[in-house]
Amino acid sequence: MSLTPPPLHAVDGDREPDLDQVAWLWLGRLQGQPEPALRKAFETWLYAAPEHVDAYTRAQDLWCLTQTGASRLAVDEAQSLDALLARMAAPPRRRSARWIAALAMAASVLLMTWVGGWQPLDRLDDLGADYVSAPGEVREVTLADGSRITLDADSALAVRYGTYAREVELRRGAAYFRVTPGQVPFVVAAHGGEARVLGTRFEVRLRPAGARVTVEQGRVGVRARPDGVQQILGAGQQVAFANGEAGRVATVDTAAQLAWREGRLSFYRAPLGEVLAELDRYYPGRILLLDRELADKRISGSFPSHDPAAVLTSLQAVVGFKQDELLGRVMILR
Repeated sequence: MSLTPPPLHAVDGDREPDLDQVAWLWLGRLQGQPEPALRKAFETWLYAAPEHVDAYTRAQDLWCLTQTGASRLAVDEAQSLDALLARMAAPPRRRSARWIAALAMAASVLLMTWVGGWQPLDRLDDLGADYVSAPGEVREVTLADGSRITLDADSALAVRYGTYAREVELRRGAAYFRVTPGQVPFVVAAHGGEARVLGTRFEVRLRPAGARVTVEQGRVGVRARPDGVQQILGAGQQVAFANGEAGRVATVDTAAQLAWREGRLSFYRAPLGEVLAELDRYYPGRILLLDRELADKRISGSFPSHDPAAVLTSLQAVVGFKQDELLGRVMILR
C-alpha cells in the first residue's frame, strides 16, 4: 500500500473524491504502529484543509465508538476504497447503502457524545505528542536525562529539552514525574499554567476545567499562568488552577491520590462527574453521564482500575443511576 497521501485532484469534471471515504482509509492505515513516512504523509494530508480535519474526526468517532463493528467495516471497505482511489479518472460509483448507514450511525452517536461532553478533536493532540498511553494502559517512560514519567491511562505529552529548561507539555490525562536533579529546571506545562522544579516527585493532572498539581516529595513551584504568582508546594500538598487563577494549597493523602499507579482509583467526597471522568480513561469505550444533578453527588471509595464495568456496577448500587449500553462501546448513565 502506498505511503503517499491519496490524490485529491478533481474527477468527473469538478467533482472531488469523497473526503469521508479518504479519511476512513487513512484511519485504517494508521492502526497499530504506522511507519514515520506514513504518519508524515497523513499529517500532510490532514492539515491541507479544515475539511480534512472534519472528515477524519467523523471517521475517528465511528471507529472509537463502534470499534468491533467499525473494524469489520474497515476491512470490508478497504479493497473498494483503494479501488476508488485508483480509479480517480473514472466516473465515481454511487456510495453503497452500507457506507451511508455507517455514516448515519456515526452522526447520531456524534450528536449524543457532543451533548455528553466528549470532544473527539482532543485526539488530534496525539499527532504532536512524543508519548501516548491508550485507554486502560499505564505507561512508564524514561527521558534522556534519566527522569522517569508514569503516564496515566489515555494520556499524552510532548517533550522539549533545551539549554535553559527541560520542558514537558501535558496534552491530555495525567502523569507522575520522578525528576532527576540538575541545574536546568524541569517545567511541566498544563492548561496555561506550569509546575517548575529541579528534582522531585509529583503529579500533574488535567481536569475538565484546568489542572491540578500534587507533590509527593520535594518542592514544586506552581503558576496558574506564565506571569502569575508562584505558589511553592511541599510534600503532601496539592493545588488546582484554571483560567489563569489558582486555588488554595491543600494538604492531601498522596498515597490515595497517586494510587492509580498501583491499579486503584481512590476518591474522597469527589463529585460523581469527576469520578466517571477518571474511570473513563480505563473504560474500553466511552462513559456518558446525562444527568447534571447526578454529576454533583459525592463519592468516596477505592476501586480497581482494571475492571471499570465492575466499578460502574458498584457506583450504580450506591447512587442509583440507570445504565444503557450503546453499540457495545458507549455506556450511557442517567
